[in-house]
Amino acid sequence: MSEIAATTVHEAYAFACMKCGYGWEQSYEIEHHTDIHGHQFVVYTADGLRVPSPLSTPTCTNCGGHVVRIMRAGRVAGVQELLRKQPAPRTAHDPSVSAAAPERHWRLADLLHPFHRR
Repeated sequence: MSEIAATTVHEAYAFACMKCGYGWEQSYEIEHHTDIHGHQFVVYTADGLRVPSPLSTPTCTNCGGHVVRIMRAGRVAGVQELLRKQPAPRTAHDPSVSAAAPERHWRLADLLHPFHRR
């Protein structure tokens, strides 16, 4: 036997890409093991597949960027719910808006503002 299984912990994290502004959440099973020499190691799985630690080098699932902010679970879902409740920005393509009305463009700072600590 090459290892002795120990405990499995369930963790979830929220992620926000600082390059493209994409946000997502992922749940992990974190298996703590001890090998036959007494050395401890950890195995991460997500959706049944072995994955690298999300805390080491997270990668944006949208653009492949590596500048990713890691937060507690629920942060992205909370922001998505807030954005869903806001009225959709009206654009010049909408016949009820005059041609002089400015079009709303989201900046990365706008999307990440709810993630800042209060």
